[in-house]
Formats: sequence, structure tokens, C-alpha cells
Amino acid sequence: MTSTTEQESLTQPQLTVEGTPVIAAAPVTTIIARRPLSLPLRGLWEFRELLYFLTWRDIKVRYKQTAIGAAWAIIQPLVTMVIFTAVFHRVARIDTGSVPYPVFAFAGLLPWNLFAGALQRSIQSLVSSAPLITKVYFPRLVVPVAATFAATVDFLIAFGVLIVMAVWYGIGLTWRIALVPAVVGMALLTALAVGLWLSAINVKYRDVGHAIPFVIQAWMFASPVAYPTGLVPERWQLLYGLNPMVGVIQLFRWALLGGQAPDTGTLAVSGGVTVLLLLGGLLFFHRMERTFADTI
Repeated sequence: MTSTTEQESLTQPQLTVEGTPVIAAAPVTTIIARRPLSLPLRGLWEFRELLYFLTWRDIKVRYKQTAIGAAWAIIQPLVTMVIFTAVFHRVARIDTGSVPYPVFAFAGLLPWNLFAGALQRSIQSLVSSAPLITKVYFPRLVVPVAATFAATVDFLIAFGVLIVMAVWYGIGLTWRIALVPAVVGMALLTALAVGLWLSAINVKYRDVGHAIPFVIQAWMFASPVAYPTGLVPERWQLLYGLNPMVGVIQLFRWALLGGQAPDTGTLAVSGGVTVLLLLGGLLFFHRMERTFADTI
């Protein structure tokens, strides 16, 4: 026995023209291209579950089949901090005021490593996800964003070590520690802003992947990781602030270690550069993504 709905559909009269039955026209689907200047942010929300799973995949792959696992997140900044202390503090005699140099250097390395790790992962994310990109459609922006977010795990692990170091050296934590999530967000946005440009270019020119380790190393010494910003002459401070990581590192140190508040002009310049890079990167990535599957 057929249902009432099925019976109704079977007994519907056919379209006729002067008594002659005709076939109903099939529905027409119109595909309209997105505007070239539109930001592809809606797709991130629509594919938020895919964003979560890709982020979790990158986190698991990071430490898969490693002997000491997440301890690498602590070893790298600790070893670098020891080298910086021997070279910049013992030999170069860089003065960091009332803040012990090991804590000063470690507090600079944490946001920098977060930025550098997120940037390296986002740049290589499209190439490493080639089998997925060439077989399934989804907003390609999800891939570099997921790779960027995955870098926060290393930061959280090393951040606990920094808290222990601060307590060990007698540095009191204040309400300013509440600014740390905002600083982490700034570092991730900076990495994403640069990563969108370079990841799209890396699809076509793999030289980017070979050059980026050298660029990151040079960028680190152009940032106040191993030295205070006070060593930069005052007339060059605003120009120095064009490096978006200057404001991030300054604000992170001030939030945890106190001392002189970061210059608002430098923060404004660094933040403005990040916003411009991010908006331009979104537009550039959106323009290039339609060719990723063919090029990659």
C-alpha cells in the first residue's frame, strides 16, 4: 500500500498545452561568482567542524612517533635561552634592568616561537594537504588557519615553564597577565597575515618553503627577542615598529614582567601593519585559491 503522499504525487495532473501533455522544465541553478574584493570569512564558520578536525590533526601529527613528545616545546626555547644568556648577557653585557636576563630572554622567545611556528606551518599547509585539496571542495582558507591555531599547544606548554621561572626569580605576577590571551591572538593574527601571502605563493613557487627558515632567523634578530627595545635609537622607534612582532613582544613582556609600559606609538604602528597585512592577505589568498587544485 502506498502512502498518502505517494498517492497524491502519482495522481497529480500533468502540464498540458492545448490538451497535449508536456514534460515539466527542470529547475535551473544559477552560479554567481563571488565579488573579487569579498573576504572569504563566511566559509570558515560554515566549515568550522572541518577547521576543528584539521587543527586537531596537525596537533597529533606534530608529536607522532617522537620519543619525548611535547617536551620539545620546552627544550627548544630553553636551549635558545641558555645560548642568548651566554652570548648577549655574559659577553655583550646587555642590560635588562631589574629583570633577570634568563627570564627576559625566555619571555621574548615564547611569543616569537609561537609566531615562527605558526608561520612555518601555515606556509607549508597547502602543499602538505594537496591530496585533500585536489579531491574535495571546501574553503581553502580553512587549511592555513588550522595550521596556525595548532601552534598554540607548544606555547601553552612553554608558558607554564615561564611562570615557574618568574616565581623562582621572585617576579610577582599582576593583573596584567590577563592581557596574555590578547597578545597570543595578536601573534597568531600576525603569523596568519604573513602566512596567507606566502602559502598562496608557495603553491606555485616552492622556493618559498626553502627560503622561509632563513627569513625567520633574520626576522628574529630584527625583533626585540634577545635585547630590549631601548637599545634602538629613539628616532628609529616608529620605523622599528613597522615590524609587527615588536609590539607583540613588548606587550607580552610588560604583561608578565612589568617594567616600563610599551610605547603606544610603536604598538599602534605594529598593530596597523598587522591589520593591513591580514586584509591584503585575505584578498590575495581568495584571488589565488581558485587555481590551487590545478597548480598544486
